[in-house]
Amino acid sequence: MSETLFADRERLEEGSVSPTGSVVEDGGGVEEFVYQGDRSTGILFILRYPDHPYFSPEAEDAFVKTLGALGLTLESVAVVNLANAHNPNDFKRIMQFFQPTKITLLGVEPASLKLPEIGHNSYMKGRIATVFNTFSFEEMFADLQKKRLFWNEFKTFIGS
Repeated sequence: MSETLFADRERLEEGSVSPTGSVVEDGGGVEEFVYQGDRSTGILFILRYPDHPYFSPEAEDAFVKTLGALGLTLESVAVVNLANAHNPNDFKRIMQFFQPTKITLLGVEPASLKLPEIGHNSYMKGRIATVFNTFSFEEMFADLQKKRLFWNEFKTFIGS
């Protein structure tokens, strides 16, 4: 998987981004996120994997299969890893940059983003986006019941 560094729309219009897509530092603290996929679809997955750019190989395989079962692909959703030092751990900035309508927290505690408590495999509907809080794929690999609970709710969440 390749990574691309994206700047916010205003910086793109100002021409502070090189033709290759990497951000050109202008000394003004360019706001940026490193992510995978397409942020224009409104579907965002937030994870925190310090040992991998996005997922472990096993988790990526499970993620791709999960998306495929719902008619989605890695290219049709956005995935951001908050363990990447370039990515702000700030929910407001995440919302401004990605403008999602459906957010899935994969093993990321809502409190770490200053969100209200959301039980596992539950949603919180906001004015703009609905947040679905669930387990990381590693947690689901270790516990088949967690995997079943995730799958049943996730199908409903994505289909709504």
